Amino acid sequence: MMPMRRLSAHPPLGERPLEGRVIVVTGATGGLGSAVAHAVSAAGATPVLIGKRKRELEKLYDALVEAGGAQPAIAPMNLETATPNDFDEIVAALQRELGRLDGLVHCAVMFEGLTPMAMHKPDEWLKVLQVNVSAPFALTQSCMPLMQAAEDSAVIFVTDDPQRMGRAHWGAYGVSKAAVERMASILHDETDDSTLRVHVLLPGPMRTSLRRMAWFGEDTMKHPTPEATAQAVVHLLSAQGAAARGAIIDLRPQDAERASDVA
Repeated sequence: MMPMRRLSAHPPLGERPLEGRVIVVTGATGGLGSAVAHAVSAAGATPVLIGKRKRELEKLYDALVEAGGAQPAIAPMNLETATPNDFDEIVAALQRELGRLDGLVHCAVMFEGLTPMAMHKPDEWLKVLQVNVSAPFALTQSCMPLMQAAEDSAVIFVTDDPQRMGRAHWGAYGVSKAAVERMASILHDETDDSTLRVHVLLPGPMRTSLRRMAWFGEDTMKHPTPEATAQAVVHLLSAQGAAARGAIIDLRPQDAERASDVA
């Protein structure tokens, strides 16, 4: 199992800590995914935007260009139906057109609402596990040779509160997040002596559509937007993130005793 740690205070990353890097972001038009795309672009990386709605990807593309960051690339794809061949084609295009890949951030997620096991529709269960577990596995596997050819690269998986995910009604989503953590732990053990770093990010409550679905009736405006979490992603993707490899980085507001610090 991966240790749970906090990001301690660290030196400023500088204006463009990801200069020249190429970063794939899945779920790029979602709350966290969009924030990550903006953050890595502003940090100097070329973001490769994966999402299922081409029009929304094009709007995000235009917004990133207008913001003055690195020019992005878009790759429309529905992770519910994507195959390993689809992922291989994306990686082949990256190698052909950009020549490198330095990071992969798994922001795509499917959440169908809180549902008791007895009422969980099997087809919805399978879709959630496909988007949240199987697709990240297959995409990561396709990206690994190109990322391991880089001098320094990172894959970031996003998880959720492990104590809450084991409770009633979290269903396939809760199971998928446990699976993601175990997948990341295994991958870390297999790549710890390579240039590819594995990280897991545990955000605190954010002002997102998923939060509104899971916490119906809550005033989500009291929570921060995903931008702060996106800055933590930039830190992990940068050279400074090396000290946090193989750990679950806990961004939740909590007492210091619940997680050790990592530079």
